[in-house]
Amino acid sequence: MRIKLTVNGDEREAEAADHESLLTVLRDNLGLPGSKNACEQGECGSCSVLMDGDLVCACLVLGAAAAGRAIQTVESLSDGDQLHPVQRAFVDAGAVQCGFCTPGLIVATHDLLARNANPSDPEIREALAGNLCRCTGYEKILDAVRLAATRT
Repeated sequence: MRIKLTVNGDEREAEAADHESLLTVLRDNLGLPGSKNACEQGECGSCSVLMDGDLVCACLVLGAAAAGRAIQTVESLSDGDQLHPVQRAFVDAGAVQCGFCTPGLIVATHDLLARNANPSDPEIREALAGNLCRCTGYEKILDAVRLAATRT
């Protein structure tokens, strides 16, 4: 089925087979590889995107269900080579190791800071609870969120 959706502010059209997830549509059909395919069960958060302003796991949303919706991916945050303050904070805090979980964490952090410019540590932990990282002890990720909060 052919769907129309708004991705990162641009009207787009894509094929979405009945069984395809939004993640597959974004990565394979629209050429946006930022959202990662890890668990395909909504457990790791690597595929996190904003759909109509709500944080969702793109692997759990059928591509066809995104028709007419506004999707924001990690690719929308940078401006060419200029990193978004959240992205820069992750780099500066050393929160990027293998990088697989990073796009989802950045989208979740961007969402958190849009709703709460100065979150407490418990609020940060709650907002990122749906994102798993296998490389870190999370402290550098928390540092990155705290740093990003001072820059956005």
